[in-house]
Amino acid sequence: MGISTNQKEKLQTLFITFFKIGLFTFGGGYAMIPLIEYETVERHRWIKSEDILDIFAIAEATPGVIAINTATFVGYKVAGFWGSLLATLGVVIPSFTIISVIALFFQAFQSLEWVGYAFKGIRAGVIVLILGAVVKMGKKGEYTPLTVLILMLAFCLASFTDINVIYLLLGGAVSGLLYQVWLNRKQAHDKRDEVKK
Repeated sequence: MGISTNQKEKLQTLFITFFKIGLFTFGGGYAMIPLIEYETVERHRWIKSEDILDIFAIAEATPGVIAINTATFVGYKVAGFWGSLLATLGVVIPSFTIISVIALFFQAFQSLEWVGYAFKGIRAGVIVLILGAVVKMGKKGEYTPLTVLILMLAFCLASFTDINVIYLLLGGAVSGLLYQVWLNRKQAHDKRDEVKK
C-alpha cells in the first residue's frame, strides 16, 4: 500500500517544520515552545489552540525532552506513525549535528572572548523566550482558587528548594484528581437536594 501525494506532502511539511524549529531555537525544549505553538497552531493549524496546552503537559510529564515528545505527539496526530517519526527526526537532527560540531571544537572555542559574549546574549534571549511561553500559556489556562494555589506552591518549591520536579508533577496531578472527585460529589449532592425540593 503506497503513500498518497497528499500524505507525502504532509510528511515533508512535518519534517521541514520541526527541522526549522530544531535548527533556529536555542535554549532547549522550553525555549522551543513558542515556536512549536506558532507553527502547529497558528501557521499550519494541525492542533487546536485549546489542545496545545494538554500536549505540552503530556510531553513534560512523559520521560524525555519536551520538544522531542511534543514533536512525536504532533506528528502522530497529523500523520500517524510516519508523521511522528519524521517530526521527531526533524527536531533532533539539527541539535544533534550542532552539538557534535561544537563538541569537536569546544576547547578551541572556549578560549575566544567573543564566543563568551555570544553565549551571554543567547542566555538572555532564552530567558525572554521561556518567559514569553509562560505568559502565553498562562493566558490560556483556566484558573480556579485551587489552580492558583498549586501554581504558587509549585513555583515556590521549584525556586527555593531542591525538590524533584517529578514530585511536583505528581502532586499537581493528585490535587487535580482529588478536586475533580470532590467537585463531582458536590454537584451530585446539589442535584439530589434539588430533586428533593
